[in-house]
Amino acid sequence: MTHLTPSRDGRLTRRAFVGAATALVAAPARTANRPFRFGLTPVFPDDERELLDHLEEYIAGAIDSEVEFVQRRTYKEITALLMLGDLDAAWLCGYPFLQYAAALEVLALPLWRGASRYRAYVIGAAGRDIGGLDALRGDIHAYSDPDSNSGYLVTVSELVDRGERPEEFFARSFFTFGHSNVVQAVARGLADSGSVDGYVWEVLAARRPELTARTRILWRSDWFGFPPIVTRRQRPAHGATETLAAALRAMPRDPLGRRTLKLLHLDGFAPAQGADFSGIAARMRMLGEREE
Repeated sequence: MTHLTPSRDGRLTRRAFVGAATALVAAPARTANRPFRFGLTPVFPDDERELLDHLEEYIAGAIDSEVEFVQRRTYKEITALLMLGDLDAAWLCGYPFLQYAAALEVLALPLWRGASRYRAYVIGAAGRDIGGLDALRGDIHAYSDPDSNSGYLVTVSELVDRGERPEEFFARSFFTFGHSNVVQAVARGLADSGSVDGYVWEVLAARRPELTARTRILWRSDWFGFPPIVTRRQRPAHGATETLAAALRAMPRDPLGRRTLKLLHLDGFAPAQGADFSGIAARMRMLGEREE
């Protein structure tokens, strides 16, 4: 049975997160009696039970272990659990991965439409004229998560690069803590515009066209490295994570794997060596320079 650990309140403070990272050396090893714990963040389109069941069955069979999916409200919480050793792997965003790249490594890269890359979208109501980012001044804007590349970093850094102050450019902004929540906020008129993962928007367009039809893509970013499957660099030598990486790459050759990929709207998974997060890193530097 798939286990979805319910979200608890909130966001970790920076101090708490650093404390979690320093506790890494004391993290317990995964034993044969403990499930393989896989963290899911808002980059994962988890609104279909069938998808979760297929993914669990495939991973469990590949690594010969019970699998437990763990979900939290924020990227920061999942990242902290991963670094503590409470997770064996996670589907993370490139932004938090780069923030803690010294402690994390990429296991596999999802392939979407033939490549390990995606775009950030800024969306508005379906009837809105397309005017680019400049036309969003004075909006109520929905972000996904403060540690999301497409759901926050891209929009904020783009405005900074144009000489704008994001906190003053929008009349108000808020976090929805989920890319699908951004789409719903715009579709329901709770926000004038929103920043969202292009992959998630396109998956929603295929699954729930009645929802995305109430929104319109106003702006697309350049391409970024697709959110990766990651693990800790320092981890128990039980081999399950390496087996997982090989199993993910083998999914197109397995009947259950192909069905799972179809539900994910992915083509497969690529080796970690192809990871390219330079575009995200450049935007991180841009914000860092602004704060200095």
